[in-house]
Amino acid sequence: MTFTKVAISGTSSESGKTTLMCQLLPELPNWEAIKMTRGHYRSCGKDPHACCVSNLLGEQPLIRSGFQQTYASEKDTGRYWEAGAANVHWVIVTDDQVARGVQLALARVKAPGVLIEGNSFLNYVDVDFSVLVVNVDEQTRMKASTRWAFAKASALYTSDPAAEALHHLKTRYSADTGRSEIPVYMPGEFSKLLARVQHVHELRSGVHGH
Repeated sequence: MTFTKVAISGTSSESGKTTLMCQLLPELPNWEAIKMTRGHYRSCGKDPHACCVSNLLGEQPLIRSGFQQTYASEKDTGRYWEAGAANVHWVIVTDDQVARGVQLALARVKAPGVLIEGNSFLNYVDVDFSVLVVNVDEQTRMKASTRWAFAKASALYTSDPAAEALHHLKTRYSADTGRSEIPVYMPGEFSKLLARVQHVHELRSGVHGH
């Protein structure tokens, strides 16, 4: 089965990826959602007893699917369900399991489209559209490991409507990628971003419908 794959990545953990996912899901009926979580064996800097995934890591990627396995009201996966996802897949992996984990999750998708939240999987999966959610205030502190995500982006999304911030964002993008133009959407332009996603989906569905 073929389906449209849309990535929602971000320049930081608090950039607003999940919020955007939950805005898109109600507008994309019957779409599924994938949450990518990379864990570290009690080296994430958190209390080992409080870390949400360190005890779940193993020799193989762990994929949890369906309401009973993934719903928790305070978790991102729970928010996906509440936003209207047809199914939710939670992928829990170590750094070297990302490629295998995302492929296993995609093999479970039975929807016309899927939203995938995360960054690292973009190294291993070709998506149809990729939105990079940017916290402009954190641009100067952005980790070097996330810079490559700019090159993968089809569009940028930011919550900062200031003209100065927009100029900074485009300048940074051009410097990091060598690409001079990319669509940048603000919260007030969500409908335009949604239209882009829907258009990509329609084109893909049309191609595979013949």
